Amino acid sequence: MLRLVLSSLVLSACMAVSAHAEDRFIILQSTTSTQNSGLFDHLLPKFQDATGIAVRVVAVGTGQAIRNAANGDGDVLLVHAKSAEERFVAEGHGIARHNVMYNDFVIVGPPDDPAGGTAVNDATLAFEKIAEARVPFVSRGDDSGTHKAELRLWQAAGIDAVSASGTWYRETGSGMGATLNIGIGMGAYVMTDRATWIAFGNKGDHRILLEGDARLFNQYGIIAVNPARHPSVKAGDAQAFVDWILSSEGQAGIAAYTVDGQQLFFPNAE
Repeated sequence: MLRLVLSSLVLSACMAVSAHAEDRFIILQSTTSTQNSGLFDHLLPKFQDATGIAVRVVAVGTGQAIRNAANGDGDVLLVHAKSAEERFVAEGHGIARHNVMYNDFVIVGPPDDPAGGTAVNDATLAFEKIAEARVPFVSRGDDSGTHKAELRLWQAAGIDAVSASGTWYRETGSGMGATLNIGIGMGAYVMTDRATWIAFGNKGDHRILLEGDARLFNQYGIIAVNPARHPSVKAGDAQAFVDWILSSEGQAGIAAYTVDGQQLFFPNAE
């Protein structure tokens, strides 16, 4: 009987330890590009192996991720809209912002390039040509980092594309993968981050028509949510994730992630 009791106590203790280990996690508010590209499937197990901390990702557009984190619904924020990230910290929602990695945006479209944007190598001029030709352009329209960057380019081109919504300019209100599917189905131009495009499996005959303009640079930042503003934040584990992803190990993990031999993100931690 004593042996049975002792065995039960040992089993209960082991189950309690196991449950505690499984309960150790943080919530990462991030973008669809980091999730859909497969980066997190590659990177996060390395962090969990190193620390025992699991990461549960909420993948939404950058604007929604920032709003979620500002509501205290996350421990760490990893997005790509620097001015909005800096405002998040300035308003007291985040502790500090750090560069973590970058890639770039590209404009994809049908191979015959009906607007003639391929030859210009200038994103704003390409947008002017698309608007002049009134050929279909499909936007995420979801306040994501990609959408914010796209709107800046329309503004730089002096074009109010949103006023043409429902005509040649279409807004999906969806993530990058769904927007690409719709754009390709319509034979439309789409602005996308390169990582999602490389990993995307339904390209059809669409191809990259414009790349390399400095205005298409795409910087990602990471911020630990401020526990002074949001007491439910798991501050220690959140900071452990920030520190790890900025470390040589985390940065090497980012650099090592490739699809079809192509590197999708380039580490540049400060």
